[in-house]
Amino acid sequence: MIFFLLFITFFQIGLLGFGGGYSMLSMIQAEVVTRHGWMTMSEFTDMVAISQMTPGPIGINSATYTGYTAVVNAGYPEWAGLLGSALATFALVLPTFVLMIIISRFLLRYKSHPIVESIFKGLRPAVVGLIAAAALLLCTQDNFGSPDTDPWRFWISLGLFVFVFIGQQVYKLHPILLICMCGVAGLILF
Repeated sequence: MIFFLLFITFFQIGLLGFGGGYSMLSMIQAEVVTRHGWMTMSEFTDMVAISQMTPGPIGINSATYTGYTAVVNAGYPEWAGLLGSALATFALVLPTFVLMIIISRFLLRYKSHPIVESIFKGLRPAVVGLIAAAALLLCTQDNFGSPDTDPWRFWISLGLFVFVFIGQQVYKLHPILLICMCGVAGLILF
């Protein structure tokens, strides 16, 4: 049963997840953590971190990780987890693949049409909203602490956020350098 649910869930996410992997994160969290309970919010946060660090699109990496974790957490053996990974990844990519084949035939012909241009203008704010929702989902007490219960973790997290923001916006530091520096700071300070 879990394999069928994995396929349907990630097929829907792939079908409705406009804007790429980051915009899919809030949809994945809603389905995987809230609706089905396949993983905890802490595991989801770990999944996001691992998906960002591994090569490839974050949406596909997230589906692969989630498929494995959901099946193993349901009590199946590890080899079944590999099947869950493959199934979730395939289900996420399938609608995009099919839609791109269909749309590519018509998009080149009608891309200048006012209706098509209006559709893409309408999708842009939706994509920004989905990415913002994904960022807000990760801003939890589990990830950053709070000034009341865990002030050390909260202020260090806030300081690292400010450091990365200034490093990226003002000094134009490379994101990989910032990730490595924050990882070392996390090891030392936490």
